[in-house]
Amino acid sequence: MALDARFSTFETLSKKIEARTARAGIIGLGYVGLPLAIAVARSGFAVTGFDIDPKKIVALDARRSYIDAVTSEALTAEIDAGRFSSTTDFASLSDCDVIVICVPTPLTKHRDPDLSFVEATSRSIAAHLRPGQLIVLESTTYPGTTDDIVKVILEGTGLKSGSDFFVGFSPEREDPGNQHYHTATIPKVVAGDGTQALSLMKSFYGAVVSTVVPVSSNATAEAVKLTENIFRSVNIALVNELKTVYAAMGIDVWEVIDAAKTKPFGYMPFYPGPGLGGHCIPIDPFYLTWKSREYELPTRFIELAGEINSAMPRYVVGKLAEALDIRAGKALSRSRVLVLGLAYKKNVADIRESPSLRLIEIIEERGGKADYHDPFVAEIPPTREYQALKGRNSIDLTPEAIAGYDAVLIATDHDVIDYAALSKSAKLIVDTRNVFSRLGLTADHVIKA
Repeated sequence: MALDARFSTFETLSKKIEARTARAGIIGLGYVGLPLAIAVARSGFAVTGFDIDPKKIVALDARRSYIDAVTSEALTAEIDAGRFSSTTDFASLSDCDVIVICVPTPLTKHRDPDLSFVEATSRSIAAHLRPGQLIVLESTTYPGTTDDIVKVILEGTGLKSGSDFFVGFSPEREDPGNQHYHTATIPKVVAGDGTQALSLMKSFYGAVVSTVVPVSSNATAEAVKLTENIFRSVNIALVNELKTVYAAMGIDVWEVIDAAKTKPFGYMPFYPGPGLGGHCIPIDPFYLTWKSREYELPTRFIELAGEINSAMPRYVVGKLAEALDIRAGKALSRSRVLVLGLAYKKNVADIRESPSLRLIEIIEERGGKADYHDPFVAEIPPTREYQALKGRNSIDLTPEAIAGYDAVLIATDHDVIDYAALSKSAKLIVDTRNVFSRLGLTADHVIKA
């Protein structure tokens, strides 16, 4: 009898997903959750979006998207079709057959995982959990989180994973600003707690994305995401270190990389910069570092990469100070600097973990005055680490304004900037992105850092 009950629960949910009559609930309507919600709605499922921020719900109700990857037109189309709605009322979770968790997983000041959002969300789901639901975690985390935290909290209700409800993990792979890939075209790694949970994961995500990549366990899927970002972090740290060494030798690291990448095998180009930014690479590797302590194993590569990348903003400001001293005969402490680009990568408005914030902070710690210009970020919003910068506004990039600064520090190479015009008005330019060389622009007052 018990076996029949388990099969019935699985079969019922499986048929609802296959027929696309299942309702999906997406918790967390940020850079990951909102694009996923619209992709799921486009595939034919009814979707309810959940968020604790009422301002987001107000914007969505007004058919106004606040995420670049989702146009307001795309949002409006799904709302008008009756496939998407949003709310702050988590009681509606009981109406959802598939619930996907897309909440932040930041680090504490001591670089320990902060899973408070995952835990709070799991408890909210538990309060409305019923038989026949699939619960999915997409938030990046250390191996074991889905089974040891999410599943345990849900089973605290008395219902059992694999029989009453099902649990899975599928790491998000969003890349803000990427014009070639979007949610539905990026291959999706999926895993589940047991064969039936995995079957449901393949069925649900297979209806939404073009390619599904199943793996053997939730912990494996969690490790996949960490591996992807650790790979990038370590290689970026390597070229950042090479940049400092080659600069001391009078060698241009960007020229070296461009020549090296002509090798058709055994080499993949990574590029240096002023530091790491975004919601993944500066944070995710330390989830594995923290977890590895449980096994008394060191993660020397990961920690060294973190140290190198974290040191880049101070290195760049050092090069800025040197250039001001040598070329302008002026100390940084008496200089006005314009930081060009606040977002962590070009052509987006995302400032999470942006090194530009740290650059401004270091310049001002050393007595200089720093402003910024970013065509995508009109005002610095509240952040956990840079409260003193909150409310500052992007200055207008006029020739007169540029000429009023002792140096322009290019931190983010947005494509919409007229770099030739910038060169004509600026007294000194410190280029951390090699944008002038890439565009074939040369000027004696442009230095690389």
